[in-house]
Amino acid sequence: MAWLWWVGAALLLGIAEMLLLSLVLVMFAGGALAGAVASLLGAPVWAQILIAAVVSIILLATLRPWLLRHLRQRVPLQETNATALVGRPAVVVSSVDAATGRVKLSGEVWSARTEAGVVLEPGSSVTVTRIDGATAVVVPLDAPGAR
Repeated sequence: MAWLWWVGAALLLGIAEMLLLSLVLVMFAGGALAGAVASLLGAPVWAQILIAAVVSIILLATLRPWLLRHLRQRVPLQETNATALVGRPAVVVSSVDAATGRVKLSGEVWSARTEAGVVLEPGSSVTVTRIDGATAVVVPLDAPGAR
């Protein structure tokens, strides 16, 4: 009856994978199914655990990278949250220098700074080069680093 526990674990891991979509728990589910097969073949518990662990590691090391590579080829990666703001234009609200400043970015006012040591005056158009914590690092819109 130990094989039922392995199958139950595989089902729970499969359901959790559907919620998380990380392609990690499904590999552990595959290991649990291998443990169920070992149990059905009469292997002792320590061997079932070892087989489940080895199969999980093999699946994580071989099948998961292949699946991720093919998934990314079919579905383009959509940037979200702060990462999606990189490359967007903004307008300087208060003078921006290497230490402080504010820009209006996507309808919100963000703290901002520059890296080039330039001072940007209010009303200047800028482009976000990266987000550093809650600070937008910006360059003038006509700068070479701007997109």
